[in-house]
Amino acid sequence: MPRRVTAELDLDLGASVDLILQITAARGVPLAHEELRIVQGDREVVPHEIVDAAGSRLHRLTGTAGPLTIRYEAVADGNATPPASTDLDLISYLRPSRYAQSDAVFGQARRQFGGLAGVELLGAISEFVASTVTYSPGMSLGTDSAVETLSSGQGVCRDYAHLVIALLRAMDVPARYAACFAPGLVPMDFHAVAEAYVAGDWYVVDATRLSDRRQLVRIATGRDAADCAFLSYHGGYVGLERMTVDAVSDNPAGEPDDHVSLVRIA
Repeated sequence: MPRRVTAELDLDLGASVDLILQITAARGVPLAHEELRIVQGDREVVPHEIVDAAGSRLHRLTGTAGPLTIRYEAVADGNATPPASTDLDLISYLRPSRYAQSDAVFGQARRQFGGLAGVELLGAISEFVASTVTYSPGMSLGTDSAVETLSSGQGVCRDYAHLVIALLRAMDVPARYAACFAPGLVPMDFHAVAEAYVAGDWYVVDATRLSDRRQLVRIATGRDAADCAFLSYHGGYVGLERMTVDAVSDNPAGEPDDHVSLVRIA
């Protein structure tokens, strides 16, 4: 199942800045081809790669004042082998986090989903978020959390993922956030989904219903969006002048994703 993914970022740096990128396929994703090029002026910048316990690859570099371009392309081919989750991981993914405050939605989760467990609970939470939140580009802020999304009933993929995660954790199900390339996504962008630990494995939930879960290419994994930002920086101004993301599958899956079956990120 070859999937061709690209990301292009054009930045304007106001001074010397510490940049951290998370835009490449995660460790464990089988790659037939990969290239990451970062250029500033006539100089190619080679970043330092850091891999976290979940397999997310962070690329860190220092840029100087002026334009900087980032180009990434890869061909993912085959199924990924993410690191096994430890007991410590599962404990971490049960706790409230910055954008997925399971403690704040505990009461509603228990009233609405009490008595459900396992696959039945996963399906009920997925359907609830899909049916009560409206996909609304430009109507949510990067600081919005699961609580704001539950209240407003609108958001984008990160907001859907945070609400699913918060509700699952409130029901004692470990849940985590995954940033992905999503072939066929409309509108095309970096995509965010939730993953739930059910029956001894991680299964993906995309309550936006916008992606084919079988085609996703993992970029980063964490407690919520704070752990998976495609760009973070420290020490100066950074302007994002342009960004384009694309993902195409050479072998479309045929039948549409039913968003009911248990699916792992490939």
